[in-house]
Amino acid sequence: MTPGNFNSRRGPHGQMADINVVPLVDVMLVLLVIFIITTPLLTHAVKIDLPKAASAPNVTKAERIELGLREDGAVLWNGELVALDSVASRFAREAARAPQPELHIHADRHTHYEGVARVMALAAKAGITRIGFVTNPEEG
Repeated sequence: MTPGNFNSRRGPHGQMADINVVPLVDVMLVLLVIFIITTPLLTHAVKIDLPKAASAPNVTKAERIELGLREDGAVLWNGELVALDSVASRFAREAARAPQPELHIHADRHTHYEGVARVMALAAKAGITRIGFVTNPEEG
């Protein structure tokens, strides 16, 4: 070997400087064959004859309180005119029931927000957690 010859692939002591990838490719091909053979064996499930039961789900519809609020401040509890002072005690009674009823608020279009907020605060203070607003769909 001459001192300026860089085309030689052998080192100064006759060793090869390239990486031999043939054994690596052989190992990868063996692993690939192993995975190809074992993968279908893992997908088979054990067949079990499970018992069958026919039962309808027990769905209990929660009762609801229809609370109407008029523009003049009148409060309707399920269609019955009640005083705003008695609403808090009614909310407390209904909140203690199981399952707890839903509160559906029907507010007049021109009702002030203060009245709606007051009723919602009374319901929340009594412990009623399911409150919803009922509106009419827009026509057009």
